[in-house]
Amino acid sequence: MPSSISKYTLGASLVASTLVGLVSLPAAASSHREAPFITRMPKVDATDLYMFRSTEAGRSGFVTLVANYVPLQDPYGGPNYFQMDPDALYEIHIDNNGDGKEDITYQFRFNNENRDTQLTVGGKKVSIPLVINGASDINTVASPALNVRETYTISVINGDRRAAAGSRQLVANAAGGTTFDKPVDNIGNKSIKDYPAYANQHIYTVNIPGCSTQGRVFVGQRKDPFVVNLGETFDLINIKAPATAFDPNAEKAEKDDLADKNVTAISMEVPIACLTNGTEPVIGAWTTASVRQGQLINPSPKGGAASKEGGAWAQVSRLGMPLVNEVVIGLKDKDQFNASKPSGDGQFIDYVTNPTFPALVEILYGSAGAKAPTNFPRNDLVTAFLTGVPGINKPANVVASEMLRLNTTTPVSATQNRLGVIGGDNAGFPNGRRLGDDVVDITLRVAMGRLCKLNIGCTPDQAAAGSLDFTDGAYVDSTFFDAAFPYMKAPIPGSPRP
Repeated sequence: MPSSISKYTLGASLVASTLVGLVSLPAAASSHREAPFITRMPKVDATDLYMFRSTEAGRSGFVTLVANYVPLQDPYGGPNYFQMDPDALYEIHIDNNGDGKEDITYQFRFNNENRDTQLTVGGKKVSIPLVINGASDINTVASPALNVRETYTISVINGDRRAAAGSRQLVANAAGGTTFDKPVDNIGNKSIKDYPAYANQHIYTVNIPGCSTQGRVFVGQRKDPFVVNLGETFDLINIKAPATAFDPNAEKAEKDDLADKNVTAISMEVPIACLTNGTEPVIGAWTTASVRQGQLINPSPKGGAASKEGGAWAQVSRLGMPLVNEVVIGLKDKDQFNASKPSGDGQFIDYVTNPTFPALVEILYGSAGAKAPTNFPRNDLVTAFLTGVPGINKPANVVASEMLRLNTTTPVSATQNRLGVIGGDNAGFPNGRRLGDDVVDITLRVAMGRLCKLNIGCTPDQAAAGSLDFTDGAYVDSTFFDAAFPYMKAPIPGSPRP
């Protein structure tokens, strides 16, 4: 594939998928609190989805999938910290034939065991109030020092996730067990003296049903990998240098407002051959969370369940490409998007063909030359957003639908470029998404007309600002992350004091 196509056509995908996350008025932290209803239930709020060929040495035959949940975790957020919801379904879906429907679903269910540690005080046994009991340093899986043990199971469902749910099969560890432990969050350096070593014990080699090669799994708290200048962005893009034309140091001129936040990661490494379908190399992915439609609050729990859930499952969170629900979907339809399926994305088409984000940028910075592209409908964005880009990551047969798409035959880059395809790196966003891809800067530049300057989907005269290198000033690249699975840095401790 010619480099000019790979570099710039992909950028269109970017725009459509994230439609300029940086400059949005409502939000820009990927999917952190992106819709009105999901703000009421942060435990099932998906924040980011990543999908890339594994970059760890010797692992290029695998795809790493990361679905992050529970946004904006303060490291000191005790005493209960950030357990997952045992009454919810967390799922990662794979479409490997382009029809906009799930062909493989990895389903995660969680369980929280209260061990009810008690102390004898004045001759009476009394339950302690904390998730740890102080008996010893936490340094092993299922440590006796934990008062709450959090575990999970993983099921594989082939076909429709609801209709075929009865045929689901459990993922097992190397010893055949089907229950996995999740490490407790990083409470602090006194409770957990070496958190990375402790957490790494929860990286499991797994046998995946229908897959002859073993994969790997890790679920646990990590430093939030997303980087964005939230405060100034929310404040009507109050960025001192929103383009490098104004300041050559603009890309690093602002702060990352997530620098002190953690997140909960659901990470899987799966052999490519277990994800693709025949000769089709492109796979699509999205993550969802669902809860029961009915909830009955127990007015007197008395040590039992505080509520009773029942009824059919209802999807309340959906995430494929980053920033879509924040800056593409209109406020009135954000909850509807979270409840929808990719195969029904035609209902949101106007948000792509006639995007409001570039118009908002022009309102704020038009006097400085930030004019929105004038080609309508934005068919270039429809191609990138709903079908994948021809010659890059578009399946041979595709139904228009929004999801993160990866061409699994694209080689792993020896040196990653944070700007992905528009930076000349075909293995980067929007051909999948790596942790070090600066999706904010990429989408910002493409949304404002970079492709028009190259006569791709529009013409240079339709994008007066197409050559400007827009940025939010919060910098990220591959050096921010580890070289081995699960790649994301260990979470920030609640108490850094030794």
